[in-house]
Amino acid sequence: MTSVSADFIARSRYLLGEEYRTKLRKTLDALPPDALWWRANAESNSVGNLLLHLAGNARQWIVSGVGEAEDKRFRAAEFTADGGQAVAELWEIVEAALRDADAVLAALDESKLARRLTIQGREVTVLGAVYHVVEHFSMHMGQIILLAKLLSPGSIRFYEDAGGMARPLWKEGAEQFRRS
Repeated sequence: MTSVSADFIARSRYLLGEEYRTKLRKTLDALPPDALWWRANAESNSVGNLLLHLAGNARQWIVSGVGEAEDKRFRAAEFTADGGQAVAELWEIVEAALRDADAVLAALDESKLARRLTIQGREVTVLGAVYHVVEHFSMHMGQIILLAKLLSPGSIRFYEDAGGMARPLWKEGAEQFRRS
């Protein structure tokens, strides 16, 4: 595998499996329990909706699209859900999707990155599908972090200034969230 291909896959696995995963878990731990299904208005999504959506997206694009598993996603249900699941249950749904996506990513090699797929009616390459999931996860995770910061001020801090450099605080205690 070329260095760029290997780096792309390794970085995607790191972001989804460690950095984003740890930050998301810490954010959920800071979220007040009654805020999980709160919506700012009818057009907004709750944290619960976004968690279902992140899991559905990773599963559809990587597990089913790239990994060729059966696609059982019902996307609209991710946005119409309005309760009934606690954070622990939603976290397990996200965890399972990330675990399954990581297994697909671990099996990728350079020859597969240029393969063409059709996902949600869009023609993409395997590389494009993986890139989509990483950027999509980041975007919605940012929304979850913003909601948690609004609803629980001062409870989330991922970096501190260290002489003009951002020193990561999110890594502290991250081993408790690592998969075994």
